[in-house]
Amino acid sequence: MENTLLVALSRQMVLERQMDVVANNVANANTNGFKADKSLFEEFLRSGAHEDNFVGNDRRVSFVNDRATIRDFASGPNLQTGNPLDVAVNGNGFLVVQTPAGERYTRDGALQINAQGQLVTNGGNLVLGTNGPITFQATDRDINVSADGTITVREGTVTQVDSIRGKLRLVTFNNPQQLVKEGANLFTAPAGVAAQPDTLSRVNQGFVEKSNVNVVTEMTRLMEITRTYQSVASLMQQQNDLRKSAIQMLADVPA
Repeated sequence: MENTLLVALSRQMVLERQMDVVANNVANANTNGFKADKSLFEEFLRSGAHEDNFVGNDRRVSFVNDRATIRDFASGPNLQTGNPLDVAVNGNGFLVVQTPAGERYTRDGALQINAQGQLVTNGGNLVLGTNGPITFQATDRDINVSADGTITVREGTVTQVDSIRGKLRLVTFNNPQQLVKEGANLFTAPAGVAAQPDTLSRVNQGFVEKSNVNVVTEMTRLMEITRTYQSVASLMQQQNDLRKSAIQMLADVPA
């Protein structure tokens, strides 16, 4: 296959994968705590000739390669909900939750209390405190979450006292790009990547962190990717027409 078609095909394959990334960002524009993905590209140079009998070095051909997908961990805007169980993490920290597959990490602070009185995410995963799951009693009132994540309540019906129900466990990572998106707005840490206690992040009660996706930017990228794909397809068609014309002219041998 000619170099022009190979280069164009490599570009189309990358554009297809980039479209998937951008489309996923747009689909999660309203997902609490969602972190946008970005494609990382690099130029891949390769010589077109590989036989030993060529004189001199053959000119290298430039291909397109999507090296990786990186995540934008910038904080999204905080939306005030007025729900005392909702928390937004201001800083680089993550909430720790317990799933059937083990501990996972999230920025989605839209929390609730299940039938057992335990603090859980919207997906039903237990939110972990520094001493394990956080459990409330039926007589608890006036839930308060301090800036450091300590959860206190007014306990009792006749004689009311302040009681501590736990402290949200906040963690951070030396290199958050190593985290892997698992779905359901959860991150998992691969083997060898350890979570570190986070003492710098602060908790904002009554707020949730929204997605950091810029919808206008992502929609613009969708249009740009579509137009680029069409341009590359047109180039490939022109190259195919040129090759067909060359074959026809070469086949037209004078009598």
